[in-house]
Amino acid sequence: MTMLAYRLSDDFVDVESSIRDLVADHLGVGAADLQRSTSLTDDLAADSLDLVEIALAIETNLGVVLPRHFLDEVRTCGELIDATVALARRRPTVISRDDERPVALRARLTPADSDHPWAVERVLLLTPYAAESLADDALRAGAGAHLELRVAPRASETVISRIRTLFSSLNERGIEVEVRRDGAAGRPAA
Repeated sequence: MTMLAYRLSDDFVDVESSIRDLVADHLGVGAADLQRSTSLTDDLAADSLDLVEIALAIETNLGVVLPRHFLDEVRTCGELIDATVALARRRPTVISRDDERPVALRARLTPADSDHPWAVERVLLLTPYAAESLADDALRAGAGAHLELRVAPRASETVISRIRTLFSSLNERGIEVEVRRDGAAGRPAA
């Protein structure tokens, strides 16, 4: 059963507490020591990798999809909390039992007719960040590129449909997207 829902609680205090706990856990500080004015980079010495890990933890634990530019706009713990809550309130998320965990898949990207043929292959968990990265890479490969996404042989039709929908905008840009079960060579998933 699929429903439209917000993954974050409407209770601001609970969300703030959850984000403080995630930041504290990733940076090795006490959650009680984090004030809204605490600078993530200046006061806590978080580097870019720390910030990416915090963003991924928020996506995973709170179910919010954070855009790539998100980290560029956040400087303090309070800004992180406010921006996360704002995103959650603006963007409803489709939730179903199949959507609860990221999907493991193999991705292969090949460009269109190139003088120097190449391919990029990855095995990854399809988090929102990974999906955005794959789409960006496909767009850089240009029109006529081919993105092959292979999921586990026992993946449900719901999961396959969700992946197709996630990457459907690439078809409009001239990039062929093929989603199939692993081991089904040359045969797209039904």
